[in-house]
Amino acid sequence: MDLFDVIAVLISLSAVFSWLNTRFLKLPTAIGLMMMALAMSLVLLLPLPLSEYIALDARELVASVDFNATVLHGMLSFLLFAGALHVNIHDLAEHRNTIAALTTIGVFLASLIISLAVYLVFLLLGFDIPYIYCLLFGALISPTDPIAVLGILKSAGAPKSLATKITGESLFNDGVAVVLFMVLFDIAIDGQHISLDHVLVLFAQEAIGGAIFGLIVGQIALEMLRRIDNYQAEVLITLAVASGGYAIAEHVHLSAPIAVVVAGLMIGNQGLGGAMSNKTREHLDSFWELVDESLNAVLFVLIGLEVLALTIKESFLLAGALLIPLVLLARALSIGVPLGLYRGFRNVSPGTVAVLTWGGIRGGISVALALSLPPGATRDLILTVTYMIVVFSIMVQGLTLAPVIRAFNQSANREFGAAEPEDRAPEPE
Repeated sequence: MDLFDVIAVLISLSAVFSWLNTRFLKLPTAIGLMMMALAMSLVLLLPLPLSEYIALDARELVASVDFNATVLHGMLSFLLFAGALHVNIHDLAEHRNTIAALTTIGVFLASLIISLAVYLVFLLLGFDIPYIYCLLFGALISPTDPIAVLGILKSAGAPKSLATKITGESLFNDGVAVVLFMVLFDIAIDGQHISLDHVLVLFAQEAIGGAIFGLIVGQIALEMLRRIDNYQAEVLITLAVASGGYAIAEHVHLSAPIAVVVAGLMIGNQGLGGAMSNKTREHLDSFWELVDESLNAVLFVLIGLEVLALTIKESFLLAGALLIPLVLLARALSIGVPLGLYRGFRNVSPGTVAVLTWGGIRGGISVALALSLPPGATRDLILTVTYMIVVFSIMVQGLTLAPVIRAFNQSANREFGAAEPEDRAPEPE
């Protein structure tokens, strides 16, 4: 199946599923589309008349898509830029310490706890998996997915301070997790012996270097935007930042996700605020909202179809079922420890850890990283478990996040009165 056919099928499925979701299901777009694509895939796996032939074509479609390259080296740049473009940088700055702790200490701690849980579960079920692969799994499943989180938060009704923490964490922690995954990947696959000093230097180069590169690219783009008033050219400049900036960062071994997020924050806060005319701002907002919604639709249809690429065994399914609650527990601990560091100085709002835990939705990035592992029995197991956790995260956590947040608000109202939750109980900074 050639590239145009693949794109045509994915866009057509996304359009049909979007119509059905808008007309009948009325679910958040990402969840609704993934559910329908997953349901269609599962039906194709049943022994029904003609389903075998259709399933072969569907498997060919899925096999034609390099999910890892499509997400990590394609869609992610545009989706991160679109998400960062409308985030208030001053809100992030108010919670910078909390966000920094969650995206560093939280990611490392979650990766470690999950790796231990995975090793024990695999050992219990008789899987002979080296511990380094368990660490790899911990790294790929630890970060929350900004693509999934930002879409769901729009309709969840979270208090401003809580939404800022979840948004800030999801925008930055994938950059940290990808660097951690690549270091572990080099050790597991290439057999490299990497010292702690080398790891720290690599993280400084990737994360800090990526942020600095994003500042430079964002500033250059802002200077270009200030000197013209032509919305077509200005939209092209932002496209160049999202695509060209991401590609250059990857080639010079900097964190491309962090770079494009920083550049998006700069343009969104300074460009939309003063470097553009009202007409340009309207066109830019509409354009990137359309890009965000369209790519999200295609991505979540792809996630739903990806079940056709799994090796489904009862033992794999059992491992995934056992690890879903353990990953949630690890998420709670990895949030509770960083927030606990501040408890002696400022109060933590009731239920904060619970809401942040449930709001830690995994998505396409985890599946893409799992697919980057070398083919074999170990990858089949890790991919199946990853897919189960991602589907549970999007469908169950995503669908129930709004009720959890409402319960959080009601609890805070009973304890502190009618003021806004972020004003009643200041959370750690």
